[in-house]
Amino acid sequence: MATNEKQPVKLHINGKDHHLEILPWVSLLDALRENIQLTGTKKGCDHGQCGACTILVDGKRTLSCLTLAIMKEGSEITTIEGIAVDGKLHPIQQAFIDHDAFQCGYCTPGQICSAIGLLNENKAHTREEVQDLMSGNLCRCGANRGIINAVMEVKQSISYE
Repeated sequence: MATNEKQPVKLHINGKDHHLEILPWVSLLDALRENIQLTGTKKGCDHGQCGACTILVDGKRTLSCLTLAIMKEGSEITTIEGIAVDGKLHPIQQAFIDHDAFQCGYCTPGQICSAIGLLNENKAHTREEVQDLMSGNLCRCGANRGIINAVMEVKQSISYE
């Protein structure tokens, strides 16, 4: 098959299957935003440097701008739109509200997905480790203290082991 021909791909996103016909070089970010109209995932730098496009793939933090959509067939993909279940906020979403962990909100979807992935990884045990492991998600408004406070609150209240 020539590389300039669209290819079929089935992506499992937020609990639903989506059948797409896309070019092989389409990023997962562009497939989410342009083909499936899930615009909660943001396009920031489009080079993997800001974290605005962070989603969860099989529970792990993934930069969707650096990931080809066709590579994630068969994976469980979760975007910000799939975090709340039946209208009930995920604990990290509630903690972001409680700690005023956002200002403009542009980075918030990526921050929330990254925080959930970080908690799933169970690698960060101190505030400094959380700060270090969340450093790939930039907040230009300066809500970092609230973000770290939110992650620490959830980390202390929920066992992710």
